[in-house]
Amino acid sequence: MTDRRRFLQTGLLAAGALAVPGMRAQTNNASARARVVSTWDFGVQANTAAWRVLETGGSALDAVEAGARWAESELCNPTVGHCGRPDRDGVLTLDASIMDGDGRCGSVAALQDIAHPISVARRVMEKTPHVMLVGEGAQQFAVQQGFAKQRLLTPAAEQAWRDWLKTAEYKPEINAERRSQPGNKDNHDTLGMLAIDAQGKLAGACTTSGMAWKMHGRVGDSPIIGAGLYVDNEVGAATASGVGEEMIRNAASFLVVELMRQGRTPADACREAIDRVVRKRPEASKTLQVCFLALNKHGEVGAFALHKGFVYAVCDADEHEDLRESASVYATKQL
Repeated sequence: MTDRRRFLQTGLLAAGALAVPGMRAQTNNASARARVVSTWDFGVQANTAAWRVLETGGSALDAVEAGARWAESELCNPTVGHCGRPDRDGVLTLDASIMDGDGRCGSVAALQDIAHPISVARRVMEKTPHVMLVGEGAQQFAVQQGFAKQRLLTPAAEQAWRDWLKTAEYKPEINAERRSQPGNKDNHDTLGMLAIDAQGKLAGACTTSGMAWKMHGRVGDSPIIGAGLYVDNEVGAATASGVGEEMIRNAASFLVVELMRQGRTPADACREAIDRVVRKRPEASKTLQVCFLALNKHGEVGAFALHKGFVYAVCDADEHEDLRESASVYATKQL
Protein backbone atom coordinates (compact mmCIF):
# COMPACT_ATOMS: atom_id res chain seq x y z
CA MET A 1 0.00 0.00 0.00
CA THR A 2 2.83 2.37 0.88
CA ASP A 3 4.61 1.74 -2.46
CA ARG A 4 1.34 2.27 -4.34
CA ARG A 5 0.74 5.58 -2.50
CA ARG A 6 4.25 6.79 -3.33
CA PHE A 7 3.77 5.84 -6.97
CA LEU A 8 0.52 7.82 -7.15
CA GLN A 9 2.10 10.81 -5.41
CA THR A 10 5.00 10.81 -7.82
CA GLY A 11 2.65 10.66 -10.79
CA LEU A 12 0.55 13.54 -9.47
CA LEU A 13 3.65 15.67 -8.85
CA ALA A 14 4.90 15.05 -12.37
CA ALA A 15 1.51 15.94 -13.85
CA GLY A 16 1.38 19.06 -11.71
CA ALA A 17 4.81 20.16 -12.88
CA LEU A 18 3.68 19.98 -16.50
CA ALA A 19 0.69 22.15 -15.61
CA VAL A 20 2.87 24.98 -14.27
CA PRO A 21 3.77 27.30 -17.20
CA GLY A 22 7.23 28.15 -15.89
CA MET A 23 8.24 24.54 -15.40
CA ARG A 24 6.90 23.60 -18.82
CA ALA A 25 8.97 26.33 -20.42
CA GLN A 26 12.08 25.02 -18.69
CA THR A 27 11.35 21.46 -19.80
CA ASN A 28 10.89 22.54 -23.42
CA ASN A 29 13.83 24.95 -23.56
CA ALA A 30 15.83 23.46 -26.41
CA SER A 31 19.01 25.32 -25.50
CA ALA A 32 18.97 24.50 -21.77
CA ARG A 33 21.88 22.06 -22.01
CA ALA A 34 23.40 23.11 -25.31
CA ARG A 35 26.94 24.43 -25.54
CA VAL A 36 29.57 24.84 -28.23
CA VAL A 37 33.31 25.43 -27.83
CA SER A 38 36.04 26.02 -30.38
CA THR A 39 39.71 26.85 -30.74
CA TRP A 40 41.34 30.27 -31.16
CA ASP A 41 40.04 33.83 -31.45
CA PHE A 42 37.93 33.18 -34.52
CA GLY A 43 36.08 30.54 -32.54
CA VAL A 44 33.81 33.30 -31.26
CA GLN A 45 32.31 33.90 -34.70
CA ALA A 46 32.32 30.21 -35.57
CA ASN A 47 30.44 29.49 -32.34
CA THR A 48 27.84 32.09 -33.30
CA ALA A 49 27.15 30.20 -36.53
CA ALA A 50 26.88 26.92 -34.64
CA TRP A 51 24.69 28.42 -31.92
CA ARG A 52 22.02 29.38 -34.46
CA VAL A 53 21.50 25.64 -34.89
CA LEU A 54 21.67 24.69 -31.22
CA GLU A 55 19.38 27.40 -29.88
CA THR A 56 16.49 26.15 -32.01
CA GLY A 57 16.94 22.55 -30.86
CA GLY A 58 19.15 21.43 -33.75
CA SER A 59 21.66 18.62 -33.50
CA ALA A 60 25.24 18.96 -32.36
CA LEU A 61 26.31 17.44 -35.69
CA ASP A 62 24.50 20.09 -37.73
CA ALA A 63 25.89 22.77 -35.41
CA VAL A 64 29.57 21.87 -35.80
CA GLU A 65 29.20 21.59 -39.55
CA ALA A 66 27.65 25.07 -39.64
CA GLY A 67 30.45 26.51 -37.50
CA ALA A 68 33.15 24.92 -39.63
CA ARG A 69 31.51 26.08 -42.86
CA TRP A 70 31.58 29.64 -41.54
CA ALA A 71 35.33 29.37 -40.98
CA GLU A 72 35.92 27.86 -44.41
CA SER A 73 34.09 30.59 -46.34
CA GLU A 74 33.65 33.74 -44.23
CA LEU A 75 36.98 33.77 -42.40
CA CYS A 76 40.08 34.85 -44.30
CA ASN A 77 42.83 33.10 -42.41
CA PRO A 78 46.23 31.74 -43.49
CA THR A 79 45.57 28.34 -41.90
CA VAL A 80 41.86 27.68 -42.50
CA GLY A 81 39.72 27.56 -45.63
CA HIS A 82 39.89 29.50 -48.86
CA CYS A 83 42.52 32.00 -47.68
CA GLY A 84 44.91 29.31 -46.48
CA ARG A 85 48.55 29.35 -47.47
CA PRO A 86 49.76 26.74 -49.94
CA ASP A 87 52.37 24.01 -49.67
CA ARG A 88 55.96 24.50 -50.86
CA ASP A 89 54.85 23.73 -54.43
CA GLY A 90 52.28 26.53 -54.35
CA VAL A 91 49.28 24.18 -54.05
CA LEU A 92 46.51 24.88 -51.54
CA THR A 93 45.11 21.69 -49.99
CA LEU A 94 42.42 21.43 -47.33
CA ASP A 95 41.76 18.84 -44.61
CA ALA A 96 38.66 18.29 -42.49
CA SER A 97 36.96 15.76 -40.24
CA ILE A 98 33.60 15.42 -38.56
CA MET A 99 32.46 12.95 -35.91
CA ASP A 100 29.17 12.16 -34.22
CA GLY A 101 29.00 10.91 -30.65
CA ASP A 102 27.63 7.57 -31.81
CA GLY A 103 30.94 6.75 -33.50
CA ARG A 104 30.11 7.72 -37.06
CA CYS A 105 32.83 9.81 -38.68
CA GLY A 106 34.20 11.02 -41.98
CA SER A 107 37.16 12.99 -43.24
CA VAL A 108 38.99 14.30 -46.28
CA ALA A 109 42.65 15.13 -46.71
CA ALA A 110 44.72 16.95 -49.36
CA LEU A 111 41.50 18.14 -51.00
CA GLN A 112 41.93 20.76 -53.74
CA ASP A 113 39.54 23.36 -55.18
CA ILE A 114 36.51 22.50 -53.03
CA ALA A 115 35.31 25.29 -50.75
CA HIS A 116 33.72 23.26 -47.94
CA PRO A 117 35.82 20.22 -46.99
CA ILE A 118 33.82 19.80 -43.75
CA SER A 119 30.65 19.12 -45.72
CA VAL A 120 32.49 16.71 -48.00
CA ALA A 121 33.74 14.92 -44.87
CA ARG A 122 30.15 14.61 -43.67
CA ARG A 123 29.13 13.13 -47.03
CA VAL A 124 31.96 10.60 -46.69
CA MET A 125 30.48 9.65 -43.31
CA GLU A 126 26.90 9.41 -44.52
CA LYS A 127 27.20 8.28 -48.15
CA THR A 128 30.15 5.88 -48.25
CA PRO A 129 31.34 2.79 -46.36
CA HIS A 130 34.64 4.59 -45.67
CA VAL A 131 35.99 7.06 -43.13
CA MET A 132 38.61 8.97 -45.13
CA LEU A 133 39.08 9.99 -48.75
CA VAL A 134 42.21 11.80 -49.93
CA GLY A 135 43.59 13.80 -52.83
CA GLU A 136 42.10 13.27 -56.28
CA GLY A 137 39.70 10.64 -54.97
CA ALA A 138 38.29 13.07 -52.40
CA GLN A 139 37.85 15.74 -55.08
CA GLN A 140 36.20 13.27 -57.47
CA PHE A 141 33.76 12.22 -54.75
CA ALA A 142 33.00 15.85 -53.89
CA VAL A 143 32.16 16.70 -57.50
CA GLN A 144 29.97 13.60 -57.77
CA GLN A 145 28.12 14.83 -54.68
CA GLY A 146 27.41 18.19 -56.31
CA PHE A 147 30.21 20.34 -54.87
CA ALA A 148 31.58 22.85 -57.38
CA LYS A 149 35.26 23.05 -58.24
CA GLN A 150 36.75 26.51 -57.90
CA ARG A 151 40.19 28.02 -57.60
CA LEU A 152 40.69 28.83 -53.93
CA LEU A 153 44.26 30.12 -53.76
CA THR A 154 43.99 33.87 -53.17
CA PRO A 155 46.39 36.41 -54.72
CA ALA A 156 47.62 37.30 -51.21
CA ALA A 157 48.39 33.67 -50.37
CA GLU A 158 50.12 33.15 -53.71
CA GLN A 159 52.26 36.25 -53.15
CA ALA A 160 53.17 35.03 -49.65
CA TRP A 161 54.31 31.77 -51.22
CA ARG A 162 56.43 33.60 -53.82
CA ASP A 163 58.01 35.66 -51.05
CA TRP A 164 58.73 32.47 -49.10
CA LEU A 165 60.46 30.93 -52.14
CA LYS A 166 63.22 33.55 -51.84
CA THR A 167 64.57 31.73 -48.79
CA ALA A 168 62.49 28.51 -48.86
CA GLU A 169 63.10 28.12 -45.14
CA TYR A 170 60.69 25.77 -43.41
CA LYS A 171 60.70 26.46 -39.70
CA PRO A 172 57.30 26.35 -37.98
CA GLU A 173 57.26 28.63 -34.95
CA ILE A 174 55.14 28.80 -31.82
CA ASN A 175 52.11 31.02 -32.33
CA ALA A 176 53.71 32.28 -35.53
CA GLU A 177 50.55 33.76 -37.00
CA ARG A 178 49.88 35.75 -33.82
CA ARG A 179 53.38 37.15 -33.90
CA SER A 180 53.29 38.08 -37.58
CA GLN A 181 49.85 39.66 -37.38
CA PRO A 182 49.62 41.45 -34.02
CA GLY A 183 46.12 42.48 -33.07
CA ASN A 184 44.55 40.47 -35.90
CA LYS A 185 41.87 38.22 -34.44
CA ASP A 186 41.43 36.37 -37.74
CA ASN A 187 44.59 34.35 -37.37
CA HIS A 188 46.26 31.19 -36.29
CA ASP A 189 45.57 27.53 -36.60
CA THR A 190 43.03 24.77 -37.06
CA LEU A 191 39.42 25.40 -36.18
CA GLY A 192 38.45 22.59 -33.83
CA MET A 193 34.84 22.68 -32.63
CA LEU A 194 32.92 20.55 -30.10
CA ALA A 195 29.22 20.76 -29.27
CA ILE A 196 26.60 19.22 -27.02
CA ASP A 197 22.95 19.66 -27.98
CA ALA A 198 19.72 19.86 -25.99
CA GLN A 199 19.38 16.07 -26.16
CA GLY A 200 22.81 15.64 -24.58
CA LYS A 201 24.39 14.32 -27.78
CA LEU A 202 27.91 15.32 -28.78
CA ALA A 203 29.66 16.03 -32.07
CA GLY A 204 32.88 17.61 -33.27
CA ALA A 205 34.54 19.04 -36.37
CA CYS A 206 38.00 20.13 -37.54
CA THR A 207 38.94 22.10 -40.62
CA THR A 208 42.32 23.45 -41.76
CA SER A 209 44.57 24.24 -44.69
CA GLY A 210 47.44 22.77 -42.72
CA MET A 211 50.92 24.12 -42.24
CA ALA A 212 52.13 26.73 -44.68
CA TRP A 213 54.96 25.56 -46.95
CA LYS A 214 54.45 21.89 -45.98
CA MET A 215 55.71 19.18 -48.32
CA HIS A 216 53.19 18.42 -51.03
CA GLY A 217 51.10 15.53 -49.76
CA ARG A 218 51.70 16.19 -46.07
CA VAL A 219 48.66 15.52 -43.88
CA GLY A 220 48.41 16.70 -40.29
CA ASP A 221 46.18 15.56 -37.46
CA SER A 222 42.96 17.43 -38.30
CA PRO A 223 41.45 14.85 -40.67
CA ILE A 224 42.66 11.88 -38.62
CA ILE A 225 40.03 10.54 -36.25
CA GLY A 226 41.60 10.02 -32.83
CA ALA A 227 44.41 12.50 -33.46
CA GLY A 228 42.81 15.88 -34.24
CA LEU A 229 39.30 14.93 -33.15
CA TYR A 230 37.46 12.29 -31.14
CA VAL A 231 33.88 12.16 -29.83
CA ASP A 232 32.05 9.64 -27.65
CA ASN A 233 28.54 10.27 -26.30
CA GLU A 234 29.31 8.13 -23.24
CA VAL A 235 32.21 10.34 -22.17
CA GLY A 236 32.89 13.56 -24.05
CA ALA A 237 34.83 15.05 -26.94
CA ALA A 238 38.28 16.47 -27.61
CA THR A 239 40.04 18.35 -30.38
CA ALA A 240 43.60 19.51 -30.91
CA SER A 241 45.55 22.35 -32.48
CA GLY A 242 49.21 23.02 -33.10
CA VAL A 243 51.82 20.81 -34.76
CA GLY A 244 49.82 17.89 -36.08
CA GLU A 245 52.63 15.39 -36.09
CA GLU A 246 52.65 15.41 -32.28
CA MET A 247 48.91 14.73 -32.14
CA ILE A 248 49.30 11.80 -34.51
CA ARG A 249 52.21 10.34 -32.54
CA ASN A 250 50.11 10.31 -29.38
CA ALA A 251 46.60 9.58 -30.75
CA ALA A 252 46.02 12.74 -28.78
CA SER A 253 42.30 13.47 -28.94
CA PHE A 254 41.42 9.83 -28.31
CA LEU A 255 43.79 9.93 -25.35
CA VAL A 256 42.04 12.97 -23.86
CA VAL A 257 38.63 11.29 -24.16
CA GLU A 258 39.92 8.08 -22.60
CA LEU A 259 41.40 10.03 -19.70
CA MET A 260 38.00 11.62 -19.14
CA ARG A 261 36.50 8.12 -19.24
CA GLN A 262 38.79 7.24 -16.33
CA GLY A 263 37.35 10.15 -14.33
CA ARG A 264 39.55 13.15 -15.16
CA THR A 265 37.97 16.53 -15.67
CA PRO A 266 38.34 17.98 -19.18
CA ALA A 267 41.13 20.29 -18.01
CA ASP A 268 43.00 17.51 -16.18
CA ALA A 269 42.68 15.19 -19.16
CA CYS A 270 44.12 17.86 -21.47
CA ARG A 271 46.97 18.53 -19.04
CA GLU A 272 47.86 14.84 -18.76
CA ALA A 273 47.90 14.48 -22.54
CA ILE A 274 50.23 17.48 -22.80
CA ASP A 275 52.49 15.94 -20.16
CA ARG A 276 52.77 12.82 -22.28
CA VAL A 277 53.94 14.88 -25.27
CA VAL A 278 56.59 16.54 -23.10
CA ARG A 279 57.81 13.25 -21.63
CA LYS A 280 58.18 11.64 -25.04
CA ARG A 281 59.87 14.57 -26.79
CA PRO A 282 61.15 17.02 -24.16
CA GLU A 283 63.47 18.95 -26.48
CA ALA A 284 61.02 19.22 -29.36
CA SER A 285 58.28 20.41 -27.00
CA LYS A 286 60.21 23.62 -26.37
CA THR A 287 59.97 24.69 -29.99
CA LEU A 288 56.46 23.69 -30.99
CA GLN A 289 52.91 24.41 -29.89
CA VAL A 290 50.42 21.70 -28.89
CA CYS A 291 46.93 22.55 -27.57
CA PHE A 292 43.95 20.49 -26.45
CA LEU A 293 40.32 21.45 -25.90
CA ALA A 294 37.78 19.08 -24.32
CA LEU A 295 34.07 18.98 -23.49
CA ASN A 296 32.55 16.22 -21.37
CA LYS A 297 29.02 14.84 -21.53
CA HIS A 298 27.95 17.15 -18.68
CA GLY A 299 28.95 20.23 -20.69
CA GLU A 300 32.10 20.95 -18.65
CA VAL A 301 34.94 22.52 -20.65
CA GLY A 302 38.71 22.34 -20.19
CA ALA A 303 41.87 23.09 -22.13
CA PHE A 304 45.64 23.00 -21.83
CA ALA A 305 48.60 23.97 -24.02
CA LEU A 306 52.34 23.55 -24.16
CA HIS A 307 53.00 27.27 -24.53
CA LYS A 308 51.08 30.32 -23.38
CA GLY A 309 48.90 31.98 -25.98
CA PHE A 310 46.26 29.36 -26.77
CA VAL A 311 42.73 30.77 -26.47
CA TYR A 312 39.37 29.12 -26.95
CA ALA A 313 35.76 30.30 -27.22
CA VAL A 314 32.70 29.09 -25.31
CA CYS A 315 29.08 29.75 -26.27
CA ASP A 316 25.86 28.74 -24.51
CA ALA A 317 22.51 30.26 -23.54
CA ASP A 318 24.17 32.51 -20.96
CA GLU A 319 27.36 33.53 -22.74
CA HIS A 320 27.80 34.05 -26.48
CA GLU A 321 31.27 35.60 -26.72
CA ASP A 322 33.27 34.03 -23.93
CA LEU A 323 36.95 33.91 -24.93
CA ARG A 324 39.27 32.18 -22.48
CA GLU A 325 43.03 31.72 -22.32
CA SER A 326 44.29 28.23 -21.63
CA ALA A 327 46.76 27.30 -18.93
CA SER A 328 50.08 26.07 -20.27
CA VAL A 329 53.21 24.11 -19.35
CA TYR A 330 55.56 26.90 -20.37
CA ALA A 331 54.41 30.27 -19.07
CA THR A 332 56.46 32.57 -21.30
CA LYS A 333 54.21 34.06 -23.94
CA GLN A 334 55.66 33.60 -27.41
CA LEU A 335 54.51 36.79 -29.14
